[in-house]
Amino acid sequence: MAKKPERKQKLKVFVTPIGFHDAYVAAPSQKAALEAWGADSNIFAQGIAEQVTDPKLMEEPLASPGKVIKRVRGSADEHFAELDRAAPKKKAAKGPEAGKVVQLKPKKLRPKPSRDELDAAEEALEKAEKKQRKKIRELDQELQELERKRRELQRKVEAERDKLSEKAERARAKYEQAMREWRG
Repeated sequence: MAKKPERKQKLKVFVTPIGFHDAYVAAPSQKAALEAWGADSNIFAQGIAEQVTDPKLMEEPLASPGKVIKRVRGSADEHFAELDRAAPKKKAAKGPEAGKVVQLKPKKLRPKPSRDELDAAEEALEKAEKKQRKKIRELDQELQELERKRRELQRKVEAERDKLSEKAERARAKYEQAMREWRG
């Protein structure tokens, strides 16, 4: 039987932004591209990744299928310009405030949640478990003592039974001897 020639999967090229780079990958499916990028969610559904159709951008990824190819997005000047544009603008003071250093008010932080209730609950649990372990140890000691007493009692009972059995055998033998002599 002749082997069927393996069918090669058609590769597509996908891209997603990573920092100042675009990450390209040639893969047979979006799922394979997500795996190559190490994405833990479907960034295609979120609109963060897309399929590439520009032949020039597809050349290098298609030459190395499955390998992530990073390309710098824009120049260093464009990156710095973007940082300047994204930075918050300070308004110049007018009138009597002119020339003074503008002080930014610190952002009000929400207070960190208190652990007091959790700490108290964990401490109570720890105390209860410690108390239970102590009670179990006490019961185990009582059980061991009872088992020791039981073994001791059993030895005494067996020793007494052995003595009484011997006495009963001697009495039986004496009685049977007496009966034989009586019968004549």
